[in-house]
Amino acid sequence: MYRIRIHGRGGQGIKMASRILGTALFRSGFTVQDAPKYGAERRGAPIFSTVRAARATGPGQAINERGIIHRPDLVVVADDTLLAVPAAGTLLGIDSGSVVLVNSHEKAATWRERLNLDATLLILPAGEEVEDRAELPHVGATCAGAAACLLGVIEPEALAAAIAEELAGLGEPVVEKNRTRALAAFTAMMDQRGVVREGTAIAAEGFTPPSWIELPFEDASISAPDIRAAANSVQVRTGLWRTLRPVIDYDHCGKCWWVCSTFCPDSAILVENGLPVIDYDHCKGCMVCVGVCPPHAIAGIPEYLAQAQDALETETGESNGPDTADR
Repeated sequence: MYRIRIHGRGGQGIKMASRILGTALFRSGFTVQDAPKYGAERRGAPIFSTVRAARATGPGQAINERGIIHRPDLVVVADDTLLAVPAAGTLLGIDSGSVVLVNSHEKAATWRERLNLDATLLILPAGEEVEDRAELPHVGATCAGAAACLLGVIEPEALAAAIAEELAGLGEPVVEKNRTRALAAFTAMMDQRGVVREGTAIAAEGFTPPSWIELPFEDASISAPDIRAAANSVQVRTGLWRTLRPVIDYDHCGKCWWVCSTFCPDSAILVENGLPVIDYDHCKGCMVCVGVCPPHAIAGIPEYLAQAQDALETETGESNGPDTADR
């Protein structure tokens, strides 16, 4: 059975990538299971999807495994910025038999040195760069096309038919663009066609059940899922997910702080001396504040540029932002 994980960010078509790959495998004679894994997140947050494929004839055609794939045969990373985010889990369970495909502008040797992997690491040359990583054009279909080639059991015709089936509701122009990108990626990986090997079955023999742990009965006031203390999630710095940073131009700010602070879904805009202040530790970069600001005093800039500016200000001891104490 093939076990495949596809990693990316919300908005990049990662769920659709697993659907396309799963349908192409089904059309190629496999029993297939595909599923995305994400929480109540937003555009730009790390997500992944999984595909399991067993041969429809012969032993082992039924797929009895469920849930997250812990021992992948193929890992596809659609956005190489996720490799630096431990919480994204891109390298979970990889061993010497795994194949890792990274969509990147960097060379394979660079990533091998950075990651120190014992797995086969391949590069899918990335397309044009964009400011918002959630807008990488057609990257889901592109990664599905490359993965289809690496598996070696899918023909281009099955891949094209899968794209047409899964994207039919979006219109022929969208189908054609995705089909073109996917087939181009398929062709680009032809030198490595069939490099992914089917993983061995996980045997139940010798399985040691976990130890039984007795949990004492607790009063409902203790065990009920109620929030009884403030700020108990402050250590979860959700700002690490951000790809765009909202920045306030205080020269144009109308001090109508009740607008941006009220509409912020994460309550990450505080008010100090009548002016809004963004808590970047917990701002996830959804850009709602940019959209609702009446005087358009909030703009979104790429996070990597903002971090470079922060580093420069730290080095020079200067700051372009206002001093809260002087407001």
